[in-house]
Amino acid sequence: MPSETLLKIFSYLDAVSLLSVGCVNKRFYELANDNGIWLKLYSSSLHPKWTIWKMKSKQTETVSLGCAAVCDKKPGYWKKEYIFKQTSAFKTRVMRLVKFLDPYTGLPCKNKEAMKVSGLCWIIVLKDKNGKEHIVEKPNLSFKDTSVTILWYGTDWPCLDILSTLKLFGVTPLLPDQSRHPNRNGPRRFSLIAEYRLANLTESSVAIGADKLVQLFSVSPGLLVGIWKEKNEIAFVMANLHYNQLIERSILGSATVQYTPPPNKPLLDDIDSEYGLHDYSLHLDLHGRNCMYLCGSFKCLFCRKRDIENGYLSLRVVNLKDNRKHLPIIGTLGICWETDVFKGNVKDCFVMDLTLLDETGKPFWCFSAPVHMELSSKSSGLYDYMGHIYTADYADLEGKVCIEFVWLEETKEYIIVSLVLYVSTKKVNSWYGTNY
Repeated sequence: MPSETLLKIFSYLDAVSLLSVGCVNKRFYELANDNGIWLKLYSSSLHPKWTIWKMKSKQTETVSLGCAAVCDKKPGYWKKEYIFKQTSAFKTRVMRLVKFLDPYTGLPCKNKEAMKVSGLCWIIVLKDKNGKEHIVEKPNLSFKDTSVTILWYGTDWPCLDILSTLKLFGVTPLLPDQSRHPNRNGPRRFSLIAEYRLANLTESSVAIGADKLVQLFSVSPGLLVGIWKEKNEIAFVMANLHYNQLIERSILGSATVQYTPPPNKPLLDDIDSEYGLHDYSLHLDLHGRNCMYLCGSFKCLFCRKRDIENGYLSLRVVNLKDNRKHLPIIGTLGICWETDVFKGNVKDCFVMDLTLLDETGKPFWCFSAPVHMELSSKSSGLYDYMGHIYTADYADLEGKVCIEFVWLEETKEYIIVSLVLYVSTKKVNSWYGTNY
């Protein structure tokens, strides 16, 4: 078929269809880059007062202007301009929704609306040692107050022994169309959220727990990998994403570089390091993917400079000696999992969603990650609770969380008797520009 005829046919296509046609072969790609076709699409997307580019057969002035715009540019120029304009408008529309904050948590409260508008979904890409990539889509989602849990499972996963890395991406349509459902086969944009090393996974990661069928291993940040005990193969992958910067990381990054949030601009009264941290707020959720064990908020947390020790500032949330603030846990702690054929629950572990806000209500330290419990060697010294002591600890580059539970045999429940946050001085110094 002559190129002129194909160009005439292509001129009736929308932008998404035109991009798809360009993937057929080299000839179609070159024809689908035609500046005349993309200039028409670009001008039709502008405000009416800017549509001077529209061509009419009997208006020579407009034709000459249009020809100049087409001939003076390299092939594909107006295609790039159109895509850049559409993606910029799309990002602006989504980020407007993220600006609405929940006064209870200090986090964006319209995440679900933003995800729906953007057509956002998440995929993982498993790369083996030979460089071959395996894309896993169709996850199950469960939303909490401050996080979303994403679960992938299937029967055709590659063997764990040959895998080298796992990449977590946020995926959006390159040209979102609100009038129709996102097409998985259409052009899409990838935003890298995190990259994990899978080589020697069982030796290099943290063992969270196990049941009769699977073992759970935690890989920072916020990734849980379930391994079949018998075959030493991946049964499922579960990612926990905190709402803080969730949309930004899933949309504003590139396929190779993660999104980096802008630095904090402290208030004037925050620059005095002698005053310490003051009026901090904490929102804490403990859950097992499908069930909530604890949902609590704590106000007016503070730390003086004299409380700094070993590079950490401590914020005591629950005091062992103050039984009025001790917190009961609802239900039996455990993380639910499922695959195509099996389901289970690994006990004595849970997912912790932590949101620490500074005195201005800004998210200071946020994460969502699996945590396991261990039986402590010490016995309870409290007269109110005569039972075994369990501990659950979490640590990353920004701080540590230490929790102590008491198991009450009579009522079959856990009680949190101690909860302390240790914030890294490096995190505080970078946040306020001080020197603790």
